[in-house]
Amino acid sequence: MRTTTATVGPPVPESTDAAPASVPATPPASRTRLPTAVLILGVAVFALGTSEFMLSGLLPEVADDLEVSIPTAGLLISAFAIGMVVGAPVLAVATQRLPRRVTLIGLLAAFGVGHVVGALADGYALLFASRVVSALACAGFWAVGAAVAISLVPVDARARAMAVMIGGLSIANIAGVPGGAFLGQHLGWRSSFWAVTLMTAVALVGVVLFVPRDRGTADGEAPARPRLREELRVYRDGAVLLAMATTVLFAAGTFCLFSYLAPLLTDVTGLSESWVPGVLVLYGAGALGGTIVGGRVADAHMFGTLYAGLGGAATVLAVLALTAQFPVAAVLLAGLLGFASFLCAPALNARIFNVTEGAPTLAGATATSSFNAGNTLGPWVGGLVINAGFGYTWTAWVGALIALGGLGLAFAQSRLSVRRSRVVAGGTAGQPVSSASSAATL
Repeated sequence: MRTTTATVGPPVPESTDAAPASVPATPPASRTRLPTAVLILGVAVFALGTSEFMLSGLLPEVADDLEVSIPTAGLLISAFAIGMVVGAPVLAVATQRLPRRVTLIGLLAAFGVGHVVGALADGYALLFASRVVSALACAGFWAVGAAVAISLVPVDARARAMAVMIGGLSIANIAGVPGGAFLGQHLGWRSSFWAVTLMTAVALVGVVLFVPRDRGTADGEAPARPRLREELRVYRDGAVLLAMATTVLFAAGTFCLFSYLAPLLTDVTGLSESWVPGVLVLYGAGALGGTIVGGRVADAHMFGTLYAGLGGAATVLAVLALTAQFPVAAVLLAGLLGFASFLCAPALNARIFNVTEGAPTLAGATATSSFNAGNTLGPWVGGLVINAGFGYTWTAWVGALIALGGLGLAFAQSRLSVRRSRVVAGGTAGQPVSSASSAATL
C-alpha cells in the first residue's frame, strides 16, 4: 500500500474532475504527440485481437474439418479466454527481469509460431494446445505492451495511449474478425491462421524497429524495478481492488449480451443470418468511436468518463431488452452499445495504472486479467440465464444490472480518490501525515 509523508510534493492529479487548485496547469494531453512505438503496439493488438475472436465465425468449418461437435470446437474460444486471464500475471512475473523490448519480441514470436502450428494441426488436441500457447503469449504481450505504452507517454496522456491499443482491438472486430471469417469460408479455416501469422510478422518487425530499448542507468545497467513481493502489496489497497472489480463488471455486463447477440437478432428480432455480420461490424464501429472519444477525454475527466460509459451501457442494454423485437431499434442499439461500453475502456485501463504506480510489472497484467475475467464471466452468466429458460432478451436485462454495479463501484472509486486527495493536501499544507495514519485513512 502506498503511504504519504509531508516531504512529498503535491501529487499529479488523475483528472481535472477533482484537481486541487494549487496544482500548476499542465499542457492538455491532446497536444502530446504519441510516439510511433505506441502506434506499433496498436498494430500488434490488431493481430492479437483478430486471433482472439475470429474462431467465433469459423466454428462450423473447424468442427467439420476436425470431426468434432460445434460445442467441442467452441471450447477453443474458452481456452483462449482462460489463457488470457491466467497468462497475463504469470507471463508478467516470469519476464520481470527481462528487458521489456526483448519480452515483446519473444512473445510476438511465440504467438506467431502458435498460429503456424495451428494452421498445420491435423487434430483437435494439437489445435487446442496451440490456442493455449497463443493465448498465453497474447496475454503476456498485452500486459507488457500496456506497461511500455504507459511508460512512453506523460501521465496526462495515459488514456490516449491505452486508447490506441484498445483501438487496435476495436478495428480487429470491425475488419479482422469479418475478414478472417471470409477467408475461412472461401479458402478454409487454416487460411485465417496464416493471415494472422502474416500480420504478427509485420507487427514483430515494427516492434524491432520502433520500440526503444529499456533506458539504462548511468552505469549502463538495466533500471531497477520493485521486487515482486513489494509489487504484490498494491493488492492490499482498496483503490486497486475497486478498479479491478469495476473493470470486471464493465466487461461482464457488456459480454453477457454481446456473446448472444447473434441468436438474439435471429430468434427475437427476426433478422436473417445475413444481417449478423453487418450488425457485428456496426458494434465494432461503435466500439472504435467510443474508444477514440474516451481516449481523448478520460485523461482530463477520468470519473466523468466512467460514469458516462457505464451508465450509458446500462441504459442501452435496458432499452434493447425492451425493444429487441423491433429490427431498426435492435440494430441501432447494437452500435450504441459498442460506443457506450468502450467509451470508458481507456479510462478503466488508465485508472488501474494510476492506482498501481508501485507495481510496474503487475499493472498491465492486472488490467488485462480484469478485462478477460469479465469477458469470461459475462458469457457464463448469460448462458445461465438462457438455460434457465428466460430467453436471450434477459441477457440484456442482466447485463444492464451488472453494468449498474460497475457504475456504483466507479462512484466508490471517486469518493475514495477525493478522500485521499484531502489527506495528501493536508500533509503538503504543513500538517504531517505519518505512514501509520495514512494507511489507516486510505
